[in-house]
Amino acid sequence: MKLFKKLFKIILILLILVVAAVWLFSKTLHPTYSGELELSAISDKVTVHYDEVGVPHIEAKNQQDAYTALGYVHAQDRLWQMELIRRIAAGRLAEVFGKELLKTDTFFSGLGIEEAANKTIHNLDRNSEAYKLTEAYLNGINQFIEEGATPLEFYLVGLEKEKYTIKDVYNVFGYMAFSFAVAHKTDPLLTEVKEKLGDAYFKELNGANYENLTFIKSEKKPELNASFAQAMNTLLDKLPISPFIGSNSWVLGPEKTKSGKVIFANDPHIGFSQPSVWYQSHIKTPDYEIYGFNLALTPFPLLGHNRDYAYGLTMFENDDVDFYYEENNPNNPMEYKTPFGYEKYKLIDKKIKVKGDADTTFQVKVSKHGPVMNGLIDFIDDERPIAMQWIYTKLNNQLLSVSYEMSHAKSLQEFKNGASKLHAPGLNIMYGDAKDNIAWFASGKLYKYRDSLNTKLILNGASGKDEIKEWLDFKENPQAINPSLNYVYSANNQPDSIVGMLYPGYYLSEDRARRIVDLLAPKNDWTKEDVGEMIYDVTSPVVPEIIMYLSRSVNRSQLTPSEKKAFHILKNWKGYYGKEEIAPVIYTRLWYEFVKNTYKDEMGAAFKQFANTPLEEKAVASQVKKEQSVWWDDITTKKIEDKEAIVTKSFQNTVAFLQKQLGENVEGWHWKRVTSVEYEHPIGKAGGLLRRFFNVGPFETNGGDQVINNQIYTIDSTGVYNIKAGPSTRRIVDFSDVENSIAILPTGQSGNVFSTHYKDQAKKYLNGEFVKMKLNQSSIKESENKLIFSPKD
Repeated sequence: MKLFKKLFKIILILLILVVAAVWLFSKTLHPTYSGELELSAISDKVTVHYDEVGVPHIEAKNQQDAYTALGYVHAQDRLWQMELIRRIAAGRLAEVFGKELLKTDTFFSGLGIEEAANKTIHNLDRNSEAYKLTEAYLNGINQFIEEGATPLEFYLVGLEKEKYTIKDVYNVFGYMAFSFAVAHKTDPLLTEVKEKLGDAYFKELNGANYENLTFIKSEKKPELNASFAQAMNTLLDKLPISPFIGSNSWVLGPEKTKSGKVIFANDPHIGFSQPSVWYQSHIKTPDYEIYGFNLALTPFPLLGHNRDYAYGLTMFENDDVDFYYEENNPNNPMEYKTPFGYEKYKLIDKKIKVKGDADTTFQVKVSKHGPVMNGLIDFIDDERPIAMQWIYTKLNNQLLSVSYEMSHAKSLQEFKNGASKLHAPGLNIMYGDAKDNIAWFASGKLYKYRDSLNTKLILNGASGKDEIKEWLDFKENPQAINPSLNYVYSANNQPDSIVGMLYPGYYLSEDRARRIVDLLAPKNDWTKEDVGEMIYDVTSPVVPEIIMYLSRSVNRSQLTPSEKKAFHILKNWKGYYGKEEIAPVIYTRLWYEFVKNTYKDEMGAAFKQFANTPLEEKAVASQVKKEQSVWWDDITTKKIEDKEAIVTKSFQNTVAFLQKQLGENVEGWHWKRVTSVEYEHPIGKAGGLLRRFFNVGPFETNGGDQVINNQIYTIDSTGVYNIKAGPSTRRIVDFSDVENSIAILPTGQSGNVFSTHYKDQAKKYLNGEFVKMKLNQSSIKESENKLIFSPKD
């Protein structure tokens, strides 16, 4: 017994020592928000006041010093995020996560992002302010790497820190540009529909792109496979950094506001993750000020404002990716056919390091159109070479100048000049200022093909007839400056044209756009508080119309009492996605059953690629209105089904499924029972204690797919809708009270799990609340935390 007590005491002491050691070690990993540190390459003291949500307010004598400090403070809160995002385009994720990411690395490494970055960097003006401030920012990051605390994640995965260069900045730009692109999800599918099912099926699907449009007004039978598209989705699903998806923005002119001054609103929709995508900062020098939202490793904010103007973005969704079938020389597979004879593929050798495994080497074949995808994606079963032409790598890259000029503009004209230099990704760039100007620019390099060419299909690379015929000048891009409507807006919907043509693209359904217009148009006394309510709105104007068309085709004589009750609730729903609502549960399951019963029999394996895409959303809105359609018949049965048969079957299947999932009582089918949101950290995805430590959530939340407070989820057979994307920030800038403009992040400002700002905004975000974006210097200087950077001797 004495020996046991002695052993127990020893074990207890050891446990206490281990816990104490872990606690002491964790204290060294906390970010430094107060005190004094030394920085090299600054000329004078820089003061950083951290406000109550951890936003650094940087005050310096010059911009060079300010951007050096920005790099340091950005890195201490987001170094792990920086590390992951710079590795995507370079194909270096397998170094961290092992062979599971090898195929993703192979794909991104072969896209040509790094080669395009090398070419751009070689031609950069190293005397430009944009270049010098970027180098200052990178210098600040690298000083933190040398002197600051190593984030916990680096220890957990056994990763050594590496310094950053301007090439890493361009790799981030490249990943951002690719994640905006949608062609890789749509073109291969539509090509297979046309080739294997025929024109009738193709025309109905493709025609949905040109129906049910809310325009942004400019002023001034074989089973399909779609292996290429499915493979792309599989690769992207494995990324530890979230893709860019959609967005809302609207800018109200003085005629639309109670104060008579411009109000600006923006909420870009991006895949949810932890940490949040955007990092907030406020820089003030004698000649410059900006309150900005930066992506990891980007020195100049893509969203920002000061006392003079505000800007933000949504995704343009224009078509800047095209696929080509190349035709190999039958005598030499290293050559491909052109109108002028056979040309040699350019060959690029690549090597990928894999954690815990041997390095992988491969070769990329590049035609005049771009890299051949067959060598980059294992699962393509089409023997024809498919090359990807991408405007981002095809044209001169001025993204550094674009972001610098937009964040340093002195006038609307200067801002427009900066926006005009964007080639890819296509962005709707929104603007409002203190001089009562409002504007929208659909930025991105637009071009024309021959009139009869359908760019939603894979094009002919050998004929020479499917090439770009003309590049358009920026003045021909959709845009509006101080329009007669007295507001501008974008919800990734189809833009109208100022030159008599609609630009090809992958525009999202009209749901959010219609709701924005319905709310904005009749009201002329908007306040910041009104806009705050609107940006959190969860009502769809389109859903009740879809339900109306579907309900007409339900054979009610076949319904059971429970089915009739569910039918009554659904038919009377106004499209409000509240947590306690029943109808969203019925509608979302009905959507799945309807899409499956309408399209899956013909599409086969390709159905997974069709589901949960903008094409599906637009196709359904069109399909529900049709009495006659080639898609109604279920080709797996002997009889010929009509619309009533498909819709009735879908509704009955819906109720049967929900009774099993949620119980017999229809009144208990609340939306909150099937939806939730969890902000996943790349390491938290492993589950268990790591999930609880690194992830934020899960939480209940208001909202649904394609409402203004857009909550994006996969609709599948499970009947559970885990929200994977939504507003990455909500921002409102009111020029009648610019110092009290407001914003919110989904979780928090810091990516350091030991920071008090790791998740301190999460509950406010879910409740539709905001925090102040401080510009007032006296208020800023009241902050409890002050960090001073002094020049190193």
